Amino acid sequence: MEVNANFTENAKNDYQLVLKARNGNQKAYAALMQRYKDSIYFMALKMVNNKEDAMDLTVETFAKAFEKLEKYQPDFAFSTWLFRVATNNCIDFLRKKKLNTTSIHGMMEDEEDSRPLQIKSDTLNPEETSIKKQESQELKLLIDSLPPRYRNLLTLRYFDELSYEEIAQQLDLPLGTVKAQLFRAKYLLGNILKENNQHGI
Repeated sequence: MEVNANFTENAKNDYQLVLKARNGNQKAYAALMQRYKDSIYFMALKMVNNKEDAMDLTVETFAKAFEKLEKYQPDFAFSTWLFRVATNNCIDFLRKKKLNTTSIHGMMEDEEDSRPLQIKSDTLNPEETSIKKQESQELKLLIDSLPPRYRNLLTLRYFDELSYEEIAQQLDLPLGTVKAQLFRAKYLLGNILKENNQHGI
């Protein structure tokens, strides 16, 4: 497919990386992420005004973008498309947050009856085992392209094989935070791995 004649050198380079990423090239994914993660983070931060949320939304933006990579058309720069994905992601987040705030009191009252979300066992579950089975080198490359806190969590979980409790203790974080952040990190990794598997990698 022909790229837009007005593309800058950067936009042309991005398109080459997109083509490689579509063919399952992990280094291309990592390069695109490396190039735009700071800009996406600062844009998200402006929109949601919270560093933790902005970091989570940055990771989700790349997960969604990599999942939809086939839909990207080179009529306009990849960065334009990526920022659109990021903006929509932030708008969805703010909309859901607004809804959650209004219904949070109701949830508090129901808490006695509802069972807390429990992880049945702290051994690696099937999803985690399949992530672990991926060639370690490939997994390490993907993990290295993530923001530092996700990188640390995933390394402790998959390479050091620590339990959630041990990770919480080591990082001095609440257990719920560790589980939530690992879930976000796995969501991103899972999407990238799924994309690669579709290409027979």
